[in-house]
Amino acid sequence: MDIKQLKALVTVAEVGSVTRAAELLHLVQPAVTRQIRTLEQELGVPLFERTRQGMRLTEAGASMAERARRALHELDRARAEIRPDPGVITGTVTVGVLESAAFLIAEPFVAAVLRDHPGIELRLVTAYSGHLQNWLDEGDLDVSLLYNLTSTPSLNVEPLARERLWVVAPPGDGLAAGRPVPLAELAARRVVMPAVGHGLRVLIDRACAQAEVELEVSVQTNSMHLQKQLVQSGHGWTILPGVGIADDISRGTRAPHPCANPRSSA
Repeated sequence: MDIKQLKALVTVAEVGSVTRAAELLHLVQPAVTRQIRTLEQELGVPLFERTRQGMRLTEAGASMAERARRALHELDRARAEIRPDPGVITGTVTVGVLESAAFLIAEPFVAAVLRDHPGIELRLVTAYSGHLQNWLDEGDLDVSLLYNLTSTPSLNVEPLARERLWVVAPPGDGLAAGRPVPLAELAARRVVMPAVGHGLRVLIDRACAQAEVELEVSVQTNSMHLQKQLVQSGHGWTILPGVGIADDISRGTRAPHPCANPRSSA
């Protein structure tokens, strides 16, 4: 068993509802349910009776919840006693970073945190938007950078930036430098797209639906590097966020064109 399971047990016991406990713990309901179920399987006994009035502790559950409260209280006391300076923020923080943005923001982010909060141990996890959101929902991440996420009962969302999406074409595409490319024009080409479920793919599909445009997808991939490589080799055009091509532009290896329709936000 782990601290997350004990916190889930105590919180559900106190409020009598998995839904309310999930809100207080900043998790989604299935994550809390899974933590309780995993703890019951480990102990080999049911901890709650599921009733119409809510979650009611069994005799074994009441005994376990009381011990869990004491254990969590002792951990809090230990943290308070060991911490050298109440004004210093300490602990481990797990941060999710979009793989496409990692090379651009990871180093300055780490430098700023270590400068301003040297007591924090950072854990950086890079992945695609869908994976990061699942890990955030399950409580494996404390905070994450995501595409176009709206507020939910279990998550607090703060918009940080808006950036244009760019059309990237193979060499010799014949387009005037910097000319905006509408989605309707892109529909006449084969395109290399992020895999279904990728946050960027969701954003592009939504924009195409609004513009009543259907793209001819020749290849799907979960790798932005491979996406750009396939375009470079002439296998189709693609759409990428500015952060995904910033390094290419600075080195002069790619000349993207702004997409005339959607923008992305993170």
